[in-house]
Order: sequence, then structure tokens, then C-alpha cells
Amino acid sequence: MSMAENFSRRSRMVLLSFGLSRSLLIGTIITGFLIGLAVLSLVWTPYSPTGMNILRKLQGPSMQHWLGTDALGRDVLSMVMVGARNSLSVALIAVAVGMGLGVPLGAYAAARGGMIDGFVMRMTDLAFAFPALLTAVIITAVFGPGAVNAMIAIGIFNIPVFARITRGASMGLWKRDYVLAARCAGRGDVAITLDHILPNIGHVLIVQATIQFALAIVAEAGLSYVGLGTQPPMPSWGKMLNDAQTYIYDAPHLAIFPGLAITFAVLGLNMLGDGLRDILDPRVRRER
Repeated sequence: MSMAENFSRRSRMVLLSFGLSRSLLIGTIITGFLIGLAVLSLVWTPYSPTGMNILRKLQGPSMQHWLGTDALGRDVLSMVMVGARNSLSVALIAVAVGMGLGVPLGAYAAARGGMIDGFVMRMTDLAFAFPALLTAVIITAVFGPGAVNAMIAIGIFNIPVFARITRGASMGLWKRDYVLAARCAGRGDVAITLDHILPNIGHVLIVQATIQFALAIVAEAGLSYVGLGTQPPMPSWGKMLNDAQTYIYDAPHLAIFPGLAITFAVLGLNMLGDGLRDILDPRVRRER
């Protein structure tokens, strides 16, 4: 089956099953809402996210400032909206880096096998020996804080994740009859991977991407929390939580709203991944 035919079949399956998966529906709504906030922040926010007004500092939610103001008089809603844009941008690039390098690496290891496969797997084992957030902290500490370095740091950890997932999902497919037939017909490893292997493991990669996306948001928030992620004056959910520590009793809304934003982002992406797995994974469909 060609890649185009396989994609078309899976697309029809998604459309037919969309309304049957509660996780997919709720996850799509939450994720779509956050993406909508991030896109809207490109053209409009209630106030300037960096505009300060000391006379209005530490105000609670009101009709003028729906989520209140911070210690510098900045509008919290505007900061949460721009923070969504920054967090989602960092996570998107980080996952793209991980998939762009990890998937070809894992596919190559599965196709070649032998010493190459063993070498790639040992390198991924070495990468997994270090906690993800610690690795990101080390990289950003060496190369300097900032959103770009945070993207690179989180993306580097995603590479072995996607390499192992791709390799594990591909290994069994190389022994299938249709792959052996393609070899007999003179097709090379690259052509077989593009036409037969990747289309049949696409559902695994999509679900894993949603999981890594959620983890990347948490990692970005963690880096910003310790001052190694998005730098001031641009707002970040993690930096907002760090700033809220001093005023946790006097102005708890400063911690509640960015905390809820991170929680809902991770919850929505995890539910979206579960829903996509239920629809795209043939083993789950058979069990149903």
C-alpha cells in the first residue's frame, strides 16, 4: 500500500471515529483553546504583556483585569496568552527537532541492523542515563539562557526517544511478506522505509509526538522557572510561577493562573494522545 493510500485510509478512519472518542474530543477542545489563545496573542492582548503600571500592582481579578495584575502592574491574562505562545512555540520546535533527527536515525538502525543498530541503541541508552530536565539545564547553562537554546536542549533529548520508538516499531515490519516482496522487486531501504515502514508506524509516532509535546511544555516551564528559558521581558508560564513565590499569600492568583495553564496544556495533550491512539492503533480497535 502506498503512502498516499495509507494516509487517505487513516484520515477517513479519524473522521469517522472522531465523535466516538471522549478523550480525543476533550483533548482537542483544550489543546485547540490554548492554541487559539497563542495565535490570538500575535495580534491582540487586553493590555501590553510588558506594560507596567505600579498603581495597579497586585490587584485581584476584576472587570478591568480578568485575571488580575502582578507585582509590576502587568495584566496577568495578557501574560498568560503570550506565555502560551512562547511555551507552545518552544515545544513545537523541540518536538520537530526530535522527530526530524530521531525518526531517520531509528529507521536507519532498523533497516541496517547488526553493528549499526547496536551502536545507535547504545548511544540512546547513554542519553537516557541522564534525566531530561537535567540535560536541558546543563545545555542551557553552557550555551546561555534563552528560548532558542531551550528549544535545542529539549529537542536533543527528544532525538533518542523518537529513535527508539521508530526502531522498535519498525523491526517487525522488515520481516513482513510485503517488505520481502519489495526487496525482491529491487526496492532499496530508503524506498521501502518511505513506502511501507513509515506509513505503518505513523500512528505510533503521532501519539508519541503528543506525549513529547506535553513533556516539552513542562520542560520549558521548568527552565524558565530557574531562569534558563524564555528571558524577560517576554512572559513565560514558568517565570510567572517563579515571580509568584514572593506573593503566594498576598496574591495567590499570580501562581494559580499560570499553574492552571500548564496543567490544562499537559492534560489536553495527553488526552489528545490517548484519543489518537484509540483511533489509530489497530490493536486497540480490534479490542473494541
